[in-house]
Amino acid sequence: MTLLREAIGESLRRARVAQSRTLREVSTSARVSLGYLSEVERGRKEASSELLAAICQALDVPLAQVLFDVSSTMADADKATALAGDKATAGVGAGKVPAKAGLAKVAAKATPRGGDGDVALAADGTFGPRIVIPAPKSDRLVLVAAK
Repeated sequence: MTLLREAIGESLRRARVAQSRTLREVSTSARVSLGYLSEVERGRKEASSELLAAICQALDVPLAQVLFDVSSTMADADKATALAGDKATAGVGAGKVPAKAGLAKVAAKATPRGGDGDVALAADGTFGPRIVIPAPKSDRLVLVAAK
């Protein structure tokens, strides 16, 4: 099972390495200690939302993109777990269902929703449609004052 903090750390590390930046550069820019940033990237520490936003800003990567990347990673891990659960139940005698088959039972009841962006696990272990909506650009945002 993939932990959320590990998936977030992997996504941040990929972004940093893709930019050929060091931990020291990013930690200085994000105003977080080098050791703590290293722990976050290795999935050893949970980053608060404020810290995560600061790291994303230092990397010049939208927080929405990191969260989307993490969501995709977690969905893929769930799919792999569900498929492994289906294989584990193959050949099991009638009435005997291993503990790992619980996810397969849930998957059998899940149905993809029609186009609202949800990703559902179908009975065959595949995921339903995924709609990708790009994050808005900051230069295109319009602030409206509440009355």
